[in-house]
Amino acid sequence: MSTECGEPGPGGPLGGSGPGQCPPPTASTPWSLPRWRACVAAAVLCYINLLNYMNWFIVAGVLLDVQNFFHISDSNAGLLQTVFICCLLLSAPVFGYLGDRHSRKATLSFGILLWSGAGLSGSFISPQHSWLFFLSRGVVGMGSASYSTIAPTVLGDLFVRDQRTRVLAVFYIFIPVGSGLGYVLGSAVLQLTGDWRWTFRVMPCLEVTGLILLLTLVPDPPRGAADKQEEAAMGAGRSSWCEDVRYLGTNWSFVWSTLGVTAMAFVTGALSFWVPKFLFEARVVHGLQLPCITDPCSNQDSLIFGSLTVVTGIIGVVLGAEASRRFKRVNPRAEPLVCACSLLAAAPCLYLALLLARTTFTVSYVFLALGELLLSCNWAVVAEILLSVVLPRCRGTAEALQITAGHILGDAGSPYLTGLVSSALRARRPDSYLQRFLSLQHSFLCCAFVIALGGGCFLLTALHLERDQTQPRPLRAGAAGGSGGQRGAAGESRPLPHGRATHCAPVGGPGQHVRGGAAAEPLAIGRRLGAGRAGRAGPQLSERRRRSADRGPERRSRRPAGMVQRRLRGARAH
Repeated sequence: MSTECGEPGPGGPLGGSGPGQCPPPTASTPWSLPRWRACVAAAVLCYINLLNYMNWFIVAGVLLDVQNFFHISDSNAGLLQTVFICCLLLSAPVFGYLGDRHSRKATLSFGILLWSGAGLSGSFISPQHSWLFFLSRGVVGMGSASYSTIAPTVLGDLFVRDQRTRVLAVFYIFIPVGSGLGYVLGSAVLQLTGDWRWTFRVMPCLEVTGLILLLTLVPDPPRGAADKQEEAAMGAGRSSWCEDVRYLGTNWSFVWSTLGVTAMAFVTGALSFWVPKFLFEARVVHGLQLPCITDPCSNQDSLIFGSLTVVTGIIGVVLGAEASRRFKRVNPRAEPLVCACSLLAAAPCLYLALLLARTTFTVSYVFLALGELLLSCNWAVVAEILLSVVLPRCRGTAEALQITAGHILGDAGSPYLTGLVSSALRARRPDSYLQRFLSLQHSFLCCAFVIALGGGCFLLTALHLERDQTQPRPLRAGAAGGSGGQRGAAGESRPLPHGRATHCAPVGGPGQHVRGGAAAEPLAIGRRLGAGRAGRAGPQLSERRRRSADRGPERRSRRPAGMVQRRLRGARAH
């Protein structure tokens, strides 16, 4: 009678190496990277993220000059950002699909080249061809989609869960920092050169440096490597894009958090594009600034607002990530609750900032800073929610869908909608600087109510978070084998179908196993004899054998080696 061992899986046959047992499993070596290399890669990705978001808002820093150069109204100026966001959201699903199935490093490199070339070409467009400038901003948005979609998933595979929260916090610090530096760079280059177009000629130099660092210092880790889910991330079959979308549609934590992100994107899109001009108009109303009639327009509020965005962004992201990490020790739903509280507190701050700008300019700045601080608390926490409730194999698709939904319902339309409402209100009012200011102020007020709705969406996320974090991982048929049976993507073991076990017996010494040839004849005879006895004894003997096999290898290890040898000799004599 031979001993039995589980069917060989990805790591080979299972069992011990002693007599009568199968050889030990040779588990696949997990992917690893030295800590210093992972930190260097994270630093490079953060640097490129900084450049990415500088490109998003660099136009807003020189908006008055762009309007005067191309002779465009408020509604058309808002359309600049809308074109950028629309192209970004249309490209995000494509880059998410490519990032889940092909080299993420190559996809990121292509995106950087795309947005750098488009930004540089936009600086050489003449005033008679303003539509080309709109087109160049759309291509920049397409390139930015690749980075916003794929870069967070690379970081998620470089660091384990505790480290990942901190690294994502640092990564998402560069959203407000990059946005603020976009205003600062645009304003500073305009003051130095007197030409807003030089802003778009400086950026490609920084972006080429980032591309070189990406190609030389950033690895492309296996998907899900940091989660140590090798069956799901490395051995499982690849699902289709439609299957990924269906899975994400039933993940309610992902759905509600995406709606919360959409509300955040609506508000930040409108504020980031129009606030510098709003503050400039408020300064004119207070008599602190002369109206802008000729180029270049000296708008110091772009510089002040950019610096304010940088400072509040750094503090807010660190504060939100740390609050989430500490609160999670006492409440597993800490992440969506932190997001909900910060958004519900930001709504009245933004409302007061807009309302008080006409009467008390300084107090308006204070409430604006508080609102930006509270909004910035959510960037890293939202990314951690997504990574904790979505499978590694479709995180790129999840990032892409979240970006697409957030932009198509959020900041793709909010700058244009704000400018359109402002232009419509101005058309019905007397043409004065006060009415210009009031028109823009009134078009902003809906942002406070939208951000409160976002807080409610994160409260609903908290209701589903624990269930979605612990739900069984889906597995395609035939994806993996495992210890004593088939192992699913989440690590659960399932018994092998009856009759699938392989047999091995010692020949010549410990650790040697029968593989074939003449030495395998006794095993074949033993199998035939065992099958004949099982057939004569009926189902009771088969049931006893199954129960004996389920008791594990410890019972088989207690069998004396002599008993096995005697049964083999009896089989040969027969």
